[in-house]
Amino acid sequence: MRLADLHCIVTGGAGFIGSHLVEGLLAAGGSVLVVDDFSSGNRKNLIKFLDHPCLDIAEADIRDEQRMRELFAGAHCVFHLACRNVRTSLRQPTQVHDVNATGTLNTLKAAAAGGVQRYLYVSSSEVNGTADLAPMPEDYHFRPETIYGASKLTGEYYTQVFHRAGWLETVIVRPHNAYGPREHYTGILGEVIPRFILKALAGQPLLIYGDGSQTRDFTYVAETAAYLLRIMQNDNASGGTFNLCRGQEVSIREIAEFVLEITRSVSPLEHLPDRPSDVRRLYGDPSRLRALLGDSPSVSIREGLKRTVDWFRANVPLDQAVLDSMRSENWREAAREPWLEAFSTTPKGRA
Repeated sequence: MRLADLHCIVTGGAGFIGSHLVEGLLAAGGSVLVVDDFSSGNRKNLIKFLDHPCLDIAEADIRDEQRMRELFAGAHCVFHLACRNVRTSLRQPTQVHDVNATGTLNTLKAAAAGGVQRYLYVSSSEVNGTADLAPMPEDYHFRPETIYGASKLTGEYYTQVFHRAGWLETVIVRPHNAYGPREHYTGILGEVIPRFILKALAGQPLLIYGDGSQTRDFTYVAETAAYLLRIMQNDNASGGTFNLCRGQEVSIREIAEFVLEITRSVSPLEHLPDRPSDVRRLYGDPSRLRALLGDSPSVSIREGLKRTVDWFRANVPLDQAVLDSMRSENWREAAREPWLEAFSTTPKGRA
């Protein structure tokens, strides 16, 4: 499948990874329909392309099955990224299930009914939970720590069933902790790397949950988007599941130290209690991806962080509103579902 001249749908296309994917699709000569409810995505992420003749945007919720059927009719391929995040799942698990699991089912049905040629489900390394074998292959154990991880795994199972039943050609990709330009930093959406960068540039303490020894396999977002495009176009990917990662782990404390070095900041490191239900170790095995494409993401963490720091310096003003938007324990910014009020703690920390 070549993307040039094809009509592609990107759910969550105004989000962090999604907007980079849209950029790549337009550069490849495809036409793109972004489907986004703008709960976390932002039109500013697409500002360079808003006047592009091959880009359309539909504000819609993937929980609306009829609307998905209308939008998906006639599309050639679908990249499904729309979801609610891991921190929201700590306080509003039902909403996260409804969007990530039921919403995925809705998009699968809409794609099948609309005659879509290939559907790529963007899953998450969170489906595996904490690694006790590393690096983690794709068929490693599934022990999600959160409703987010469990809901993304549910989406994988639905996607596999549609493929095996012959209803829709699908492929599953598990990106490992993308980071880079346009990454969320505000409120409950805020991620660790942009928050570290902005705090360092402002001379404020970098907040680390726990001792900072927890690890991730960070992948620079431009590579994440590029590999999603390559996987979609590779016929041998059909029906497969692929880790999208560098195959190198780095601790959160190391990330903080790299950011201080790159920004030349003297901000202190401040340790807070563990985040509830935090995965302690994520470290992916990209061997299957390399077998498919011949290579895997290679931008080093230092180089990726340098590029990311440069982008945030140039694009995000260090005003009080920005600094106030990066409160600690940002998962608490979502109201708890009533049934959770009976629980003052979770098995692995405070929620």
